[in-house]
Parts: sequence; structure tokens; C-alpha cells
Amino acid sequence: MKQKIERIKSESFGKMKYAASERELYDIKVKCLGRNGSLTKILKSLKNMSPEKRKILGSLANQARRDVEETYQKRRKELSEQVDWEKERIDATLPGEKAEIGSLNPVSLVQREIEEIFSSMGFEIADGPEVETEWYNFDSLNVPPDHPARDMQDTFWLKSEKGKFVLRTHTSPVQVRYMQKNKPPFRIIVPGRVFRNEATDANHEHTFNQFEGLMVGLDISAANFRSTMKIFFEEFFQQKIEIRLRPSYFPFTEPSFEIDMNCLVCGGKGCPVCKYSGWIEIAGAGMVNQKVFEAAGYPKNKYQGFAFGGSIDRLAMMKYKIDDIRLFQSGDLRFITQF
Repeated sequence: MKQKIERIKSESFGKMKYAASERELYDIKVKCLGRNGSLTKILKSLKNMSPEKRKILGSLANQARRDVEETYQKRRKELSEQVDWEKERIDATLPGEKAEIGSLNPVSLVQREIEEIFSSMGFEIADGPEVETEWYNFDSLNVPPDHPARDMQDTFWLKSEKGKFVLRTHTSPVQVRYMQKNKPPFRIIVPGRVFRNEATDANHEHTFNQFEGLMVGLDISAANFRSTMKIFFEEFFQQKIEIRLRPSYFPFTEPSFEIDMNCLVCGGKGCPVCKYSGWIEIAGAGMVNQKVFEAAGYPKNKYQGFAFGGSIDRLAMMKYKIDDIRLFQSGDLRFITQF
């Protein structure tokens, strides 16, 4: 046992002498004097020895522990004095490394701007599910059973034993969902993703983003709608905008109209973008059909309101002069980091 104690002490001295760092030195000490260290185990085993043997070996083991600790402290001091403090010095006045910051997709930037503008006009932001029932997506909005929008060629239908479900083709179902839980007067916008089963090209995508608007009260008119949209577009594009309403047809509005704005590319003079008309179609709208009010549980002919829907993607394309709608979902960082 005496020889073992001497060997442990000698090995620890040798290893400490050539330790290259304080961390390495500390690990050597732990292996000898730590809770499960080789010398610690000997000290713990003394209780099982005879008094005479315990007295002799105890004295040797404790002296070895003191010697190892003293050697550790001396070598630690030597290593600390070897540190090149000038090399380790940190100049706190130097600028730090610039952290990489991600970029928002231009669609997200435009959506946030749309929400801010309409919120400033008193509109509430509403939301709804992207997986919709056939009733909310079509029936409640007065879309007849034989309407082309219900075809497999235009809509993504989902297989389910619980009923007929679709990936919503527009954000309009949120109109009915909101009206079922709220009473007029109110004004809301509904930004969100929609899905259409169509081939993609520079101007069309199967997944894109819309913003829906709805204002309902006792005496809402088309004039209220026109002024609301003019304020929005002028605030969004930060310039004077001319808009016009053209008669159109949508099952959920009556009367219905398309919204055109003067072409910002040519200033209304005519160019390939606006097909030399000076105007660009920007959204569809109309006065809410009374059948939609009835589907939501409102009494017929009591309330009036207007609804409109536009493409967030197209507004982003116009604002940032983007010529291919597919870029928004391409995942190309060279594109995203420009914004």
C-alpha cells in the first residue's frame, strides 16, 4: 500500500510538470484527489484497516494529498504567468461583428402594410381556416352547384369521411364565419393564403395571397366603397391614384364591379403592361348579396354592405416591379434578400 501511495504521488507530479494548460492540470488533480480519485479511494479504505496500519498509512496518504495539492498550486501559478496577456487583451471599443439578419418575403411586407393602412381606417383584421367546408366556400356565398369554380379543374378537393372539404379558393368564406358571430355595424379585412388548381406561369400560381374586405351597416353604399379604396391605394402607393368601377358579376355581390386603377408604369398613357388602355384591373368587389346575409343568419334587406377582394401578390409585383409571381415561393435567397 505504501508503494501504491508513492506511485500515485510520483505519477501525479510527473503529469503536472508537463501539463500544458490549466484545464489539463486541473483534470490531473481530479484524477488523484477528486471524489473518485485514486488517492481519495485509499483514504476512504482506511476505516477498514487495523488501528496500527491505519495510523501509518493514514499519515502517508494525507501527506501525499498535501504534496499533490501544493504541486498543483505551484504549477498553476507557473502556467498563469506564461499567458501572453497582450495577446489575450480585448479592446472593448472595437465594433462587433455584424449579425446576419433575415429578410421578409415581399408578400409579407405588403400584407403588413395593407393591415396597417386598413387598421388606421378602423378595420379589424379577421382570420379563418385554409381548409374549408363546401358550404362555407361555395353554398353560403351563393355559388350555384353548376358553377365552374366547383370543378376539379379549378379547386383542390380533399377526401374526407366527415364531409366535403376544399382548400379555400378565396378568403370570402371568412365573411360568413365572421357575420355568424358578430352583428353590424363592423368593418373587417381578411388577409390569407388561397389555392387554385391551375397551371403556373409568370402571372398565375396555384398558391397565392388575397386580402378580403367587408363593411356592413344600415346605410353603406358604393360611394363609401369607392372612397375607401381610393384612400387605401393612395396611401399604399404614396401618390395620387385614379380608380374606376366597371360592371361585373360575382355570385356573392349584387351589383358587382371590377376595380381599375391608372397604370403606374406609363402614367395612364398606355403601355404593354396595361395593354395600352391606361388602366390596370386590381380587384373585384360589389354590394353584398342579400342571400349571403341570409346564410349568415341576418334578416333579409335589413343591412347593406360592400365586399372586395384583391391579390396581395399582384400588389407586391406592382410596388416592387416584380415580373414573375413564382419568385415569391421560389425560396431563392438571392431574391428574398433584396427586400
